[in-house]
Amino acid sequence: MKRRTFLGGAMAVAVVGQGSRALAQQPPIKIGMSMPQTGGLAGGGKASLLGIEIWRDDINAKGGLLGRKVELVVYDDKSSASETPAIYAKLVDVDKVDLLFAPYATVPTAPIMPFVKQRGLLLMGNFSFQVNSKVGHDMWFNNAPWGPADSWAASFLDIAQKAGGKNMALLTADQEFAQNLALTAREVAKKRNLPVVFDQSYPPNTVEFASIIRALKAAKPDIVYVASYPPDSAGILRAVNEIGIGDDVKIFGGGMVGLQFAAVMSNLGSLLNGVVNYNTWLPEPSMYFDGTKEFFEKYTKRAIEAKVDPLGYYLAPFGYAMGQMIDAAVGATKSLDQKGIAKYLRENEHKTIVGPIAFSADGERKETATLQAQFRGVKDKDIEQFRSSGKQVILFPDKLKTGNLISPFEAARK
Repeated sequence: MKRRTFLGGAMAVAVVGQGSRALAQQPPIKIGMSMPQTGGLAGGGKASLLGIEIWRDDINAKGGLLGRKVELVVYDDKSSASETPAIYAKLVDVDKVDLLFAPYATVPTAPIMPFVKQRGLLLMGNFSFQVNSKVGHDMWFNNAPWGPADSWAASFLDIAQKAGGKNMALLTADQEFAQNLALTAREVAKKRNLPVVFDQSYPPNTVEFASIIRALKAAKPDIVYVASYPPDSAGILRAVNEIGIGDDVKIFGGGMVGLQFAAVMSNLGSLLNGVVNYNTWLPEPSMYFDGTKEFFEKYTKRAIEAKVDPLGYYLAPFGYAMGQMIDAAVGATKSLDQKGIAKYLRENEHKTIVGPIAFSADGERKETATLQAQFRGVKDKDIEQFRSSGKQVILFPDKLKTGNLISPFEAARK
Protein backbone atom coordinates (compact mmCIF):
# COMPACT_ATOMS: atom_id res chain seq x y z
CA MET A 1 0.00 0.00 0.00
CA LYS A 2 1.15 3.49 -0.76
CA ARG A 3 -0.12 6.62 0.94
CA ARG A 4 -0.10 9.93 -0.89
CA THR A 5 0.14 12.80 1.57
CA PHE A 6 -0.50 16.45 0.77
CA LEU A 7 0.57 19.04 3.33
CA GLY A 8 -0.91 22.49 3.14
CA GLY A 9 -1.85 25.36 5.44
CA ALA A 10 -2.96 24.32 8.88
CA MET A 11 -4.08 20.90 7.71
CA ALA A 12 -2.28 17.75 6.77
CA VAL A 13 -4.29 15.80 4.24
CA ALA A 14 -3.89 12.19 3.33
CA VAL A 15 -5.89 10.85 0.43
CA VAL A 16 -5.30 7.18 0.39
CA GLY A 17 -6.50 4.24 -1.57
CA GLN A 18 -5.67 1.57 -4.01
CA GLY A 19 -7.59 -0.96 -5.91
CA SER A 20 -7.53 -3.28 -8.78
CA ARG A 21 -7.57 -2.05 -12.38
CA ALA A 22 -11.23 -2.97 -12.62
CA LEU A 23 -12.08 -0.91 -9.56
CA ALA A 24 -10.18 2.05 -10.95
CA GLN A 25 -12.69 2.30 -13.82
CA GLN A 26 -15.28 3.77 -11.47
CA PRO A 27 -15.05 6.76 -9.15
CA PRO A 28 -14.15 5.74 -5.63
CA ILE A 29 -16.47 5.88 -2.66
CA LYS A 30 -14.92 8.51 -0.43
CA ILE A 31 -15.06 8.21 3.35
CA GLY A 32 -14.00 11.39 5.12
CA MET A 33 -12.76 11.96 8.63
CA SER A 34 -10.39 13.92 10.79
CA MET A 35 -8.02 11.95 12.98
CA PRO A 36 -5.53 13.15 15.60
CA GLN A 37 -2.10 12.71 14.02
CA THR A 38 -0.43 15.31 16.24
CA GLY A 39 -1.17 16.54 19.77
CA GLY A 40 -2.10 14.63 22.89
CA LEU A 41 -4.46 12.15 21.17
CA ALA A 42 -2.11 11.34 18.28
CA GLY A 43 -1.01 7.96 19.61
CA GLY A 44 -4.58 6.68 19.66
CA GLY A 45 -5.52 8.45 16.45
CA LYS A 46 -2.72 6.84 14.46
CA ALA A 47 -3.59 3.35 15.69
CA SER A 48 -7.27 3.93 14.96
CA LEU A 49 -6.49 5.12 11.43
CA LEU A 50 -4.30 2.10 10.77
CA GLY A 51 -7.20 -0.17 11.73
CA ILE A 52 -9.46 1.67 9.28
CA GLU A 53 -6.78 1.50 6.56
CA ILE A 54 -6.48 -2.27 6.99
CA TRP A 55 -10.25 -2.53 6.50
CA ARG A 56 -10.03 -0.32 3.39
CA ASP A 57 -7.36 -2.54 1.90
CA ASP A 58 -9.30 -5.70 2.74
CA ILE A 59 -12.56 -4.41 1.25
CA ASN A 60 -10.81 -3.16 -1.89
CA ALA A 61 -9.13 -6.54 -2.32
CA LYS A 62 -12.62 -8.07 -2.26
CA GLY A 63 -13.98 -5.67 -4.91
CA GLY A 64 -14.83 -2.58 -2.86
CA LEU A 65 -18.29 -1.29 -1.97
CA LEU A 66 -20.94 -1.45 -4.71
CA GLY A 67 -18.15 -2.39 -7.10
CA ARG A 68 -16.22 0.81 -6.38
CA LYS A 69 -12.97 1.11 -4.50
CA VAL A 70 -12.94 2.83 -1.12
CA GLU A 71 -10.81 5.93 -0.62
CA LEU A 72 -10.14 7.59 2.71
CA VAL A 73 -9.90 11.38 2.94
CA VAL A 74 -8.20 12.18 6.23
CA TYR A 75 -7.21 15.46 7.91
CA ASP A 76 -5.13 15.94 11.02
CA ASP A 77 -7.30 17.68 13.65
CA LYS A 78 -4.27 18.12 15.94
CA SER A 79 -6.29 16.64 18.84
CA SER A 80 -8.14 19.96 19.01
CA ALA A 81 -11.86 20.58 19.26
CA SER A 82 -11.39 23.94 17.52
CA GLU A 83 -10.18 22.23 14.30
CA THR A 84 -12.95 19.72 13.64
CA PRO A 85 -15.93 21.94 12.68
CA ALA A 86 -14.04 23.47 9.72
CA ILE A 87 -12.59 20.11 8.70
CA TYR A 88 -15.98 18.38 8.54
CA ALA A 89 -17.54 21.30 6.66
CA LYS A 90 -14.73 20.98 4.10
CA LEU A 91 -15.14 17.22 3.85
CA VAL A 92 -18.83 17.64 3.03
CA ASP A 93 -18.87 20.84 0.95
CA VAL A 94 -15.50 20.76 -0.83
CA ASP A 95 -14.29 17.16 -0.86
CA LYS A 96 -17.82 15.85 -1.41
CA VAL A 97 -17.22 12.68 0.57
CA ASP A 98 -19.90 9.99 0.48
CA LEU A 99 -19.74 8.97 4.16
CA LEU A 100 -18.26 10.32 7.40
CA PHE A 101 -16.31 8.68 10.20
CA ALA A 102 -15.84 10.66 13.42
CA PRO A 103 -12.40 11.49 14.80
CA TYR A 104 -11.03 9.52 17.73
CA ALA A 105 -12.18 10.74 21.15
CA THR A 106 -14.86 12.80 22.77
CA VAL A 107 -13.29 16.24 22.73
CA PRO A 108 -12.76 16.54 18.92
CA THR A 109 -16.11 14.89 18.14
CA ALA A 110 -18.47 16.91 20.33
CA PRO A 111 -18.27 20.14 18.26
CA ILE A 112 -19.30 18.45 14.99
CA MET A 113 -22.47 16.83 16.32
CA PRO A 114 -24.74 19.88 15.69
CA PHE A 115 -23.37 20.14 12.12
CA VAL A 116 -24.03 16.53 11.13
CA LYS A 117 -27.50 16.66 12.66
CA GLN A 118 -28.35 19.89 10.86
CA ARG A 119 -27.20 18.42 7.54
CA GLY A 120 -28.91 15.07 8.16
CA LEU A 121 -25.63 13.14 7.80
CA LEU A 122 -24.72 9.68 9.04
CA LEU A 123 -21.75 9.75 11.43
CA MET A 124 -19.93 6.61 12.55
CA GLY A 125 -18.62 7.45 16.03
CA ASN A 126 -15.11 6.59 17.09
CA PHE A 127 -14.73 6.16 20.86
CA SER A 128 -16.61 9.21 22.02
CA PHE A 129 -18.52 9.15 25.28
CA GLN A 130 -22.03 10.59 25.47
CA VAL A 131 -21.53 13.23 22.76
CA ASN A 132 -25.03 12.49 21.45
CA SER A 133 -26.79 12.64 24.82
CA LYS A 134 -27.92 16.26 24.36
CA VAL A 135 -27.85 16.50 20.56
CA GLY A 136 -30.13 13.53 19.94
CA HIS A 137 -28.98 12.80 16.37
CA ASP A 138 -30.69 9.65 15.02
CA MET A 139 -27.92 8.95 12.47
CA TRP A 140 -25.08 8.57 15.01
CA PHE A 141 -23.54 5.12 15.66
CA ASN A 142 -20.66 4.77 18.10
CA ASN A 143 -18.19 1.93 17.53
CA ALA A 144 -17.07 2.02 21.18
CA PRO A 145 -18.26 -0.75 23.54
CA TRP A 146 -19.52 1.62 26.27
CA GLY A 147 -23.25 0.82 26.14
CA PRO A 148 -25.75 2.58 28.44
CA ALA A 149 -24.23 5.70 30.04
CA ASP A 150 -24.20 4.40 33.59
CA SER A 151 -22.90 0.92 32.77
CA TRP A 152 -19.24 1.98 32.89
CA ALA A 153 -19.40 3.13 36.50
CA ALA A 154 -21.97 0.51 37.46
CA SER A 155 -19.78 -2.41 36.37
CA PHE A 156 -16.81 -1.07 38.35
CA LEU A 157 -18.94 -0.47 41.44
CA ASP A 158 -20.55 -3.92 41.14
CA ILE A 159 -17.11 -5.50 41.44
CA ALA A 160 -16.14 -3.09 44.23
CA GLN A 161 -19.23 -3.69 46.35
CA LYS A 162 -18.93 -7.45 46.00
CA ALA A 163 -15.42 -7.03 47.42
CA GLY A 164 -16.83 -5.19 50.45
CA GLY A 165 -16.54 -1.56 49.35
CA LYS A 166 -18.90 0.67 51.31
CA ASN A 167 -17.80 4.18 50.29
CA MET A 168 -16.08 5.81 47.34
CA ALA A 169 -13.48 8.40 46.41
CA LEU A 170 -13.61 10.18 43.04
CA LEU A 171 -10.56 11.70 41.38
CA THR A 172 -11.17 13.23 37.94
CA ALA A 173 -9.56 15.43 35.33
CA ASP A 174 -11.39 18.67 34.65
CA GLN A 175 -12.28 17.97 31.01
CA GLU A 176 -15.38 16.73 29.23
CA PHE A 177 -14.66 13.01 29.04
CA ALA A 178 -13.58 12.61 32.65
CA GLN A 179 -16.35 14.82 33.97
CA ASN A 180 -18.95 12.79 32.05
CA LEU A 181 -17.60 9.64 33.68
CA ALA A 182 -17.58 11.25 37.11
CA LEU A 183 -21.15 12.44 36.67
CA THR A 184 -22.41 8.92 35.99
CA ALA A 185 -20.32 7.54 38.87
CA ARG A 186 -21.92 10.01 41.30
CA GLU A 187 -25.39 9.13 40.00
CA VAL A 188 -24.80 5.39 40.38
CA ALA A 189 -23.34 5.87 43.87
CA LYS A 190 -26.35 7.96 44.90
CA LYS A 191 -28.80 5.28 43.71
CA ARG A 192 -26.90 2.72 45.77
CA ASN A 193 -26.62 4.92 48.88
CA LEU A 194 -22.86 4.68 48.53
CA PRO A 195 -21.25 7.66 50.32
CA VAL A 196 -18.67 9.68 48.34
CA VAL A 197 -16.04 10.55 50.95
CA PHE A 198 -13.63 12.32 48.56
CA ASP A 199 -14.49 14.10 45.30
CA GLN A 200 -11.84 16.20 43.61
CA SER A 201 -11.18 17.41 40.08
CA TYR A 202 -7.81 18.65 38.93
CA PRO A 203 -6.75 20.85 35.97
CA PRO A 204 -5.79 18.81 32.86
CA ASN A 205 -2.22 20.15 32.95
CA THR A 206 -1.55 18.86 36.49
CA VAL A 207 1.77 16.99 36.77
CA GLU A 208 2.22 16.71 40.55
CA PHE A 209 -0.28 14.45 42.32
CA ALA A 210 1.42 13.77 45.66
CA SER A 211 -0.66 16.24 47.66
CA ILE A 212 -3.89 15.03 46.04
CA ILE A 213 -3.11 11.38 46.80
CA ARG A 214 -2.24 12.24 50.41
CA ALA A 215 -5.61 13.99 50.82
CA LEU A 216 -7.42 11.07 49.16
CA LYS A 217 -5.65 8.55 51.41
CA ALA A 218 -6.64 10.56 54.50
CA ALA A 219 -10.31 10.15 53.56
CA LYS A 220 -9.88 6.34 53.95
CA PRO A 221 -12.09 5.26 51.04
CA ASP A 222 -12.91 1.62 50.24
CA ILE A 223 -13.27 2.30 46.52
CA VAL A 224 -11.16 4.70 44.43
CA TYR A 225 -12.62 5.64 41.04
CA VAL A 226 -10.26 7.60 38.79
CA ALA A 227 -11.18 9.28 35.48
CA SER A 228 -7.99 10.60 33.87
CA TYR A 229 -6.17 11.15 30.56
CA PRO A 230 -2.80 9.50 29.68
CA PRO A 231 -0.31 11.98 31.23
CA ASP A 232 -2.26 12.27 34.47
CA SER A 233 -2.94 8.50 34.66
CA ALA A 234 0.81 7.93 34.79
CA GLY A 235 1.33 10.74 37.31
CA ILE A 236 -1.38 9.40 39.60
CA LEU A 237 0.03 5.86 39.61
CA ARG A 238 3.54 7.13 40.32
CA ALA A 239 2.21 9.15 43.27
CA VAL A 240 0.29 6.13 44.57
CA ASN A 241 3.45 4.05 44.34
CA GLU A 242 5.39 6.68 46.27
CA ILE A 243 2.84 7.43 48.99
CA GLY A 244 0.61 4.36 49.13
CA ILE A 245 -3.16 4.46 49.10
CA GLY A 246 -4.10 2.74 52.37
CA ASP A 247 -5.15 -0.74 53.41
CA ASP A 248 -8.86 0.12 53.25
CA VAL A 249 -8.92 0.39 49.45
CA LYS A 250 -10.56 -2.70 47.95
CA ILE A 251 -10.28 -1.58 44.32
CA PHE A 252 -8.54 1.22 42.43
CA GLY A 253 -8.97 2.45 38.85
CA GLY A 254 -12.06 2.48 36.63
CA GLY A 255 -11.66 5.20 34.01
CA MET A 256 -7.95 5.79 33.47
CA VAL A 257 -7.20 6.53 29.81
CA GLY A 258 -3.67 5.61 28.73
CA LEU A 259 -3.39 2.28 30.52
CA GLN A 260 -4.52 0.72 27.22
CA PHE A 261 -1.59 2.11 25.18
CA ALA A 262 1.63 0.14 24.71
CA ALA A 263 3.96 3.07 25.41
CA VAL A 264 2.24 3.97 28.69
CA MET A 265 1.97 0.33 29.78
CA SER A 266 5.64 -0.24 29.02
CA ASN A 267 6.71 2.87 30.94
CA LEU A 268 4.62 2.08 34.01
CA GLY A 269 5.41 -1.65 34.08
CA SER A 270 4.88 -3.18 37.53
CA LEU A 271 3.18 0.00 38.80
CA LEU A 272 0.12 -1.27 36.93
CA ASN A 273 -0.29 -4.38 39.08
CA GLY A 274 -3.56 -4.53 40.98
CA VAL A 275 -5.24 -1.70 39.06
CA VAL A 276 -8.72 -2.55 37.80
CA ASN A 277 -9.42 -0.46 34.75
CA TYR A 278 -11.70 -0.29 31.75
CA ASN A 279 -10.55 -1.66 28.42
CA THR A 280 -11.96 -2.59 25.04
CA TRP A 281 -10.08 -5.58 23.65
CA LEU A 282 -7.52 -7.84 25.34
CA PRO A 283 -5.72 -11.01 24.22
CA GLU A 284 -7.83 -13.21 26.49
CA PRO A 285 -9.40 -16.42 25.13
CA SER A 286 -12.94 -14.98 25.27
CA MET A 287 -12.10 -12.04 22.99
CA TYR A 288 -11.51 -13.78 19.66
CA PHE A 289 -14.24 -13.65 17.01
CA ASP A 290 -14.24 -14.34 13.27
CA GLY A 291 -11.36 -12.37 11.76
CA THR A 292 -9.83 -11.11 15.03
CA LYS A 293 -6.66 -13.20 14.81
CA GLU A 294 -6.15 -12.36 11.13
CA PHE A 295 -6.62 -8.64 11.83
CA PHE A 296 -3.94 -8.55 14.51
CA GLU A 297 -1.53 -10.48 12.30
CA LYS A 298 -1.84 -7.70 9.71
CA TYR A 299 -1.83 -4.93 12.28
CA THR A 300 1.30 -6.17 14.03
CA LYS A 301 3.29 -6.15 10.77
CA ARG A 302 2.05 -2.75 9.61
CA ALA A 303 2.35 -1.08 13.03
CA ILE A 304 6.12 -1.47 12.87
CA GLU A 305 6.29 0.26 9.49
CA ALA A 306 3.81 2.96 10.52
CA LYS A 307 5.49 3.44 13.92
CA VAL A 308 2.23 3.28 15.82
CA ASP A 309 1.16 1.45 18.99
CA PRO A 310 2.70 -2.03 18.54
CA LEU A 311 -0.18 -3.73 20.38
CA GLY A 312 -3.11 -1.75 19.00
CA TYR A 313 -5.69 -3.43 21.23
CA TYR A 314 -7.59 -0.35 22.34
CA LEU A 315 -8.71 1.31 19.11
CA ALA A 316 -7.45 -0.40 15.97
CA PRO A 317 -9.87 -3.38 15.82
CA PHE A 318 -12.80 -1.05 16.47
CA GLY A 319 -11.74 1.11 13.52
CA TYR A 320 -11.82 -2.04 11.41
CA ALA A 321 -15.25 -2.91 12.87
CA MET A 322 -16.56 0.52 11.83
CA GLY A 323 -15.73 -0.39 8.24
CA GLN A 324 -17.30 -3.82 8.61
CA MET A 325 -20.58 -2.26 9.68
CA ILE A 326 -20.56 0.14 6.72
CA ASP A 327 -19.78 -2.79 4.42
CA ALA A 328 -22.76 -4.73 5.77
CA ALA A 329 -25.14 -1.77 5.60
CA VAL A 330 -24.15 -0.65 2.09
CA GLY A 331 -24.28 -4.23 0.88
CA ALA A 332 -27.75 -4.80 2.37
CA THR A 333 -29.23 -1.53 1.12
CA LYS A 334 -27.27 -1.62 -2.16
CA SER A 335 -26.89 2.14 -1.98
CA LEU A 336 -25.10 5.05 -0.31
CA ASP A 337 -28.36 6.58 0.88
CA GLN A 338 -27.43 7.68 4.37
CA LYS A 339 -30.91 7.41 5.83
CA GLY A 340 -31.21 3.88 4.48
CA ILE A 341 -27.80 2.93 5.89
CA ALA A 342 -28.73 4.41 9.26
CA LYS A 343 -31.99 2.46 9.31
CA TYR A 344 -30.15 -0.78 8.60
CA LEU A 345 -27.53 -0.09 11.29
CA ARG A 346 -30.22 0.70 13.84
CA GLU A 347 -32.38 -2.34 13.15
CA ASN A 348 -29.81 -5.12 12.84
CA GLU A 349 -27.06 -6.81 14.84
CA HIS A 350 -23.66 -6.70 13.15
CA LYS A 351 -20.91 -9.32 13.22
CA THR A 352 -17.48 -7.74 13.65
CA ILE A 353 -14.00 -8.73 14.73
CA VAL A 354 -14.75 -7.26 18.18
CA GLY A 355 -17.95 -9.25 18.57
CA PRO A 356 -21.61 -8.62 17.75
CA ILE A 357 -22.75 -5.00 17.85
CA ALA A 358 -26.33 -3.75 18.16
CA PHE A 359 -27.36 -0.14 18.73
CA SER A 360 -29.89 1.60 20.94
CA ALA A 361 -31.95 4.55 19.73
CA ASP A 362 -29.22 6.97 20.90
CA GLY A 363 -26.60 5.29 18.69
CA GLU A 364 -24.70 3.71 21.58
CA ARG A 365 -24.41 -0.03 22.21
CA LYS A 366 -27.58 -1.70 23.43
CA GLU A 367 -25.51 -3.77 25.81
CA THR A 368 -22.18 -2.76 27.30
CA ALA A 369 -19.09 -4.68 26.23
CA THR A 370 -16.71 -2.42 28.16
CA LEU A 371 -14.22 -4.61 29.94
CA GLN A 372 -13.13 -4.20 33.54
CA ALA A 373 -9.77 -5.96 33.84
CA GLN A 374 -7.14 -6.28 36.56
CA PHE A 375 -3.41 -6.03 35.82
CA ARG A 376 -1.55 -9.06 37.22
CA GLY A 377 2.10 -10.10 37.35
CA VAL A 378 3.31 -7.25 35.13
CA LYS A 379 7.09 -6.88 34.92
CA ASP A 380 9.06 -3.76 34.09
CA LYS A 381 10.21 -2.90 30.56
CA ASP A 382 8.65 -5.81 28.71
CA ILE A 383 6.01 -4.85 26.17
CA GLU A 384 5.87 -8.36 24.70
CA GLN A 385 4.38 -9.72 27.95
CA PHE A 386 1.11 -7.97 27.11
CA ARG A 387 0.60 -10.17 24.05
CA SER A 388 -0.10 -13.12 26.39
CA SER A 389 -3.30 -13.82 28.29
CA GLY A 390 -3.28 -13.44 32.07
CA LYS A 391 -1.67 -10.00 32.33
CA GLN A 392 -5.05 -8.26 32.23
CA VAL A 393 -7.65 -10.61 33.64
CA ILE A 394 -11.21 -9.75 32.60
CA LEU A 395 -13.58 -9.36 35.56
CA PHE A 396 -16.57 -7.98 33.61
CA PRO A 397 -18.78 -8.59 31.63
CA ASP A 398 -19.61 -12.11 32.78
CA LYS A 399 -19.79 -13.55 29.26
CA LEU A 400 -16.19 -12.47 28.62
CA LYS A 401 -14.88 -12.99 32.17
CA THR A 402 -11.55 -14.81 32.59
CA GLY A 403 -10.94 -14.49 36.34
CA ASN A 404 -11.94 -13.03 39.72
CA LEU A 405 -10.83 -9.87 41.53
CA ILE A 406 -7.80 -9.97 43.79
CA SER A 407 -8.46 -7.57 46.68
CA PRO A 408 -7.53 -5.41 48.59
CA PHE A 409 -5.60 -3.23 46.18
CA GLU A 410 -2.34 -3.21 48.14
CA ALA A 411 -2.33 -7.03 48.24
CA ALA A 412 -3.02 -7.21 44.52
CA ARG A 413 -0.01 -5.02 43.78
CA LYS A 414 2.43 -7.61 45.14
